[in-house]
Amino acid sequence: MPTVAFQTLGCKVNHYETEAIWQLFKSHGYERTEFESTADVYVINTCTVTNTGDKKSRQVIRRAVRKNPDAVICVTGCYAQTSPAEIMAIPGVDVVVGTQDRVKMLEYIEQYKKERQPINGVGNIMKNRVYEELDVPAFTDRTRASLKIQEGCNNFCTFCIIPWARGLMRSRDPQEVIHQAQQLVDAGYKEIVLTGIHTGGYGSDMKDYNLAMLLTDLEEKVKGLKRIRISSIEASQLTDEVIEVIDRSNIVVRHLHIPLQSGSNTVLKRMRRKYTMEFFGDRLNRLKKALPGLAVTSDVIVGFPGETEEEFMETYNFIKEHQFSELHVFPYSKRTGTPAARMDDQIDEEVKNERVHRLIALSDQLAKEYASRFEGEVLEVIPEEPFKEGREDGLYVGYTDNYLKVVFPATEDMVGDIVKVKIMKAGYPYNEGQFVRVVQEALESTI
Repeated sequence: MPTVAFQTLGCKVNHYETEAIWQLFKSHGYERTEFESTADVYVINTCTVTNTGDKKSRQVIRRAVRKNPDAVICVTGCYAQTSPAEIMAIPGVDVVVGTQDRVKMLEYIEQYKKERQPINGVGNIMKNRVYEELDVPAFTDRTRASLKIQEGCNNFCTFCIIPWARGLMRSRDPQEVIHQAQQLVDAGYKEIVLTGIHTGGYGSDMKDYNLAMLLTDLEEKVKGLKRIRISSIEASQLTDEVIEVIDRSNIVVRHLHIPLQSGSNTVLKRMRRKYTMEFFGDRLNRLKKALPGLAVTSDVIVGFPGETEEEFMETYNFIKEHQFSELHVFPYSKRTGTPAARMDDQIDEEVKNERVHRLIALSDQLAKEYASRFEGEVLEVIPEEPFKEGREDGLYVGYTDNYLKVVFPATEDMVGDIVKVKIMKAGYPYNEGQFVRVVQEALESTI
């Protein structure tokens, strides 16, 4: 039986797509093995979001070549899409496929075995207007399932290379989304994370269909689905209609990841982001009214070219005022090929790092404050895995619907189920909980 090993760099979408590519190999009689062991085929799914992403991708490719010089080395993903020539130039690389035509990967591998000539299968992503169906009926991780609903982005923010790596906005057919969601629920998943490159833009390339309608259809048509989490959504896509659907829904969780990037209108303009702080603030107020206790997490870029101390403080104060529950803070890093990398007044690294530390300290404080609101409450948690850092056995870790990480005594057979847990001691990054009971499935009415 031929063996295949995978290594995935980068985002949730890449992890989803690696699972999809594994399904293709599986159906062709391959066995999956660890990346650190010797395999017949290595698939490296690359990231290009930063220059460091490129560098890490190259290191992993070289590692695979060293592992088994006789193996077929196949490189895919975003870095493969933007820089196929750079990858083809690495000695030992045999097949390069970008962020489309992944279905052809196995054909290319067979062709390479016969002809022993490296194959560059990367096409022009900007011409692509159709969502590429890649089915994932189950995941190697058995508690949270991702469901990719769209591909590409039309925004062209000045710091970002992604439209060149992923192409323009393409939505997945709603019937396919619903069908795959049902497959995942039937495979035992209680929670589905809707994911994509620009998830909230779903439907903007369709006539008479949008994200609000998809959320409604998933809730009405997928039998047994308990939780929907939206992996990330732009403020501009939080339309009144989407907020109403979230408000009415019984299964969309009280957690949204809304990328802020900056809390200063002048910086946002230079980033070419499509909203103002006034608009963002208004959306947050409406959401929090609709969903009391909502957790809002966000991404922030610190030290964007030209960022003054005043502009940084606008960001800091906006985050403090709106009480985000956790932040992912990134110092701005130049991405070759983007307008921001060519801007004057790049910020000194020391200034960037000092601002990053201030924001991380604020994030920690806000995360603790948010968690403390739930001390003593009983929340629903899906246990995911044994707690590695614990000094005692029998502790498991999982997430509440509002994305609090909870550690509590549980057993292996509870993994993947929804259980009620009382928050005994709030904290960050962990809350300590006490198991109350397994949530009994309501008897399915046979109407």
